[in-house]
Amino acid sequence: MRLLMVSGDRQVCVGERGPFHTMQREFSRYFERVDVICPRPEGRVTVVRIHDNVHFHPASVSRRGMLRYVAAKGAELLRAHGHALITSHDYGWFYNGVGSAHLARITGVPYLSEIHHIPGVPVAGGLRDRFDKWVARVYVRWARNKALAFRVVNGEEMLRQLLGWGVPPQKILVLPSLYIDLEVFHPPPRRVRPRQDVVFVGRMVGNKGVERIVDALAILERGGRETRALFVGKGPRLERVRARAATRGARVNFVQWIDTPADLASVYRESRVCVCSSTCEGGPRFAVEAMACGTPVVSTPVGVMSELLSDGRAGCLTGFDAHGLAAALGGILEDEDLRAAMGREAAERARPFEYARAIGVYANSLRRLAGHEERSP
Repeated sequence: MRLLMVSGDRQVCVGERGPFHTMQREFSRYFERVDVICPRPEGRVTVVRIHDNVHFHPASVSRRGMLRYVAAKGAELLRAHGHALITSHDYGWFYNGVGSAHLARITGVPYLSEIHHIPGVPVAGGLRDRFDKWVARVYVRWARNKALAFRVVNGEEMLRQLLGWGVPPQKILVLPSLYIDLEVFHPPPRRVRPRQDVVFVGRMVGNKGVERIVDALAILERGGRETRALFVGKGPRLERVRARAATRGARVNFVQWIDTPADLASVYRESRVCVCSSTCEGGPRFAVEAMACGTPVVSTPVGVMSELLSDGRAGCLTGFDAHGLAAALGGILEDEDLRAAMGREAAERARPFEYARAIGVYANSLRRLAGHEERSP
């Protein structure tokens, strides 16, 4: 079976071996060929091939021209390679989904709409989130009779949202997008001396709530608790977050990129607590990676976090305010025995997301959806 993916991930095309590159190492073994249409990266635009049979086709146009590019390039690839299914990573203005729906209509090749998260779900961070949620609702209601199915990546908030927007339950596939390599992300074999108290990993964008983490760290400092943090990531709000940390007296070290998954795993192991303060997420991946490394998590109730942390044994859930976040972090940081017990439980709860198993479930679900038999890697 051959698969056409319309993706929003351009990391591979700029030489970064992020989660999508890692996922394709195992995922591609279930398919004869995988073609990936993705947005234009910075620099030279050229086809990139990885893992022998995965071909990335970066756009030669800006975001404004993506709908036409997806339709034209997708039609060209479908004619050349005869894909059995189109998967569309749908977000933002949903040009991937609209273009994929057009391809499905003119070629007869069905498409799966993959919605990993929706801005404003569960909480809107402002007017932009409310507007983006409205756009998502318009798209889902438009696409519910055009897409073969919808993929969501958690079984609570996203499932409820699509059902509420009129998607029939039989057209919703709950398939987590978390694929954790437990040979890389695992607890340390011996006690590790922490380098920082708190770690955050992710894009410096509005929905991540990074400024709220800074404010929580500042609250802990004012309360007499010296708290060292490491923020890993880059994005449009990076300099704003740096300035906020400096102004408010939060002790934060900033690193824009960690070279390898093994290095990232070391960062998690050398951190006392991992923190997520997002207003919307599909995963979040970094929090489950940290859990796999034996690091407890403090998180807002987004994505799979409400499923993993609800009983308080592997970390804790907190609200969308800095004082609540500070209290949750302080409660764990002040009790080393509690933190260690949470870390052990966190590692156990990350096991179902084991890389090969989770990707196999995803890949074979796509094969069944396209009418093909399941396949062993």
